[in-house]
Amino acid sequence: MFKVGIITSSDKGYKKEREDKSGKVIHEIVTKNGYKVIKQIVLPDEEDKLLEEMIYMADKLKVDLILTTGGTGFSTRDVTPEATRRAVDRLAPGISEAIRNYSLKITKRAMLSRAISGIRNKTLIINLPGSEKAVVESLEYIIDSLYHGLEVMTGKTSECARK
Repeated sequence: MFKVGIITSSDKGYKKEREDKSGKVIHEIVTKNGYKVIKQIVLPDEEDKLLEEMIYMADKLKVDLILTTGGTGFSTRDVTPEATRRAVDRLAPGISEAIRNYSLKITKRAMLSRAISGIRNKTLIINLPGSEKAVVESLEYIIDSLYHGLEVMTGKTSECARK
């Protein structure tokens, strides 16, 4: 069973001015697909705080997958890709490219996503969109392929049984 960390980047969510619907839907999708959520947190749109949490989840909690939601647009407060770039050792551009390509079939605004994906040690980090609808579309599109990638990355092919 792969371990997951979920990070929502939202100033309003952090201040409890808005419900974290995107983080909840990520939780639902990954648990439905046999993953175990180890930690879920809402943070303000602050690059250093996001980076610190990604490093903590990867290095201390040893999660296999970190899924972020929010902070990938054009606003000056949208800094999730920058934090992710600092956290990862190697980029995994195909994941974000696949999400954007699929999303462009739904909305032309998908071209405005700055989301990235990458690997820190043996943790895959993927930036997902901020809207609940876009998270569902994106995560459900990649979830099956992610499993295989995580097996290869972690070397857990023999000990993980897919539900």
